[in-house]
Amino acid sequence: MTLDAPFIARKVQAGQFVIIRIDEFGERIPLTVADYDRDSGRLTIIFQAVGFTTKRLALMNEGDSIADCVGPLGCPTEFGEPKRAVVVGGGVGCAIAYPQAKALNKMGVKTDVIAGFRNKDIVILEDEMRAVANNCYITTDDGSYGEKGFVTDVLKRLIEAEKFDLVIAIGPIPMMKFVSKVTEPYGIKTIVSLNPIMIDGTGMCGGCRVTVGGETKFACVDGPDFDGHQVDFDGLMLRNGIYREQEAHACRLGDLKNG
Repeated sequence: MTLDAPFIARKVQAGQFVIIRIDEFGERIPLTVADYDRDSGRLTIIFQAVGFTTKRLALMNEGDSIADCVGPLGCPTEFGEPKRAVVVGGGVGCAIAYPQAKALNKMGVKTDVIAGFRNKDIVILEDEMRAVANNCYITTDDGSYGEKGFVTDVLKRLIEAEKFDLVIAIGPIPMMKFVSKVTEPYGIKTIVSLNPIMIDGTGMCGGCRVTVGGETKFACVDGPDFDGHQVDFDGLMLRNGIYREQEAHACRLGDLKNG
């Protein structure tokens, strides 16, 4: 989905996000900026229609408007000065992985992309990722497209064959956890982009708190990028599931309302 948001498009950088609200009664949801055009003032967001608000968002048409789009929020990704990098995306997380790979490409960094999906039907951004990567590897859990298996299988193979000094992983929490476990023995700098429950986006509500290196951090202002070797992924998974029952209830009510 493309949004006209010229003030945000003028400032946003890779790794940052926006918080949107469909109408004055709607909840606020964070979405990473998948792409932007400073000249046209437009942002691209990519989302999966799984919850109450994303399902409503998916019903909107060209020319419709939303109440709020706040940003850019969070800290831009700090890449450092890598010489060889791998960007790993999982599912809709590729919406975040793509701008990371694009930024590295613009910096002149030799970058490989590994993108993993459950099956062929949900592969996204393949052409865009291939355009900014030196090598692009697609995996599917069921083998319906690309290489059968997980992104970590490809990552292990690449690390054993070549020296990398940066790995960026964005996707489901278990995927980021196991990518970090793969890179840790090699001492490779590993950045993960976290997606905790978030409400205000300014560090005041405390909903997005995560434990990193034994300390409490707020993903909206301290992140969303963190050192993957320091993140308490298990605690993050527990917190992210705390409202699952309420979300399912809201979705059922929404489905009834929409017929």
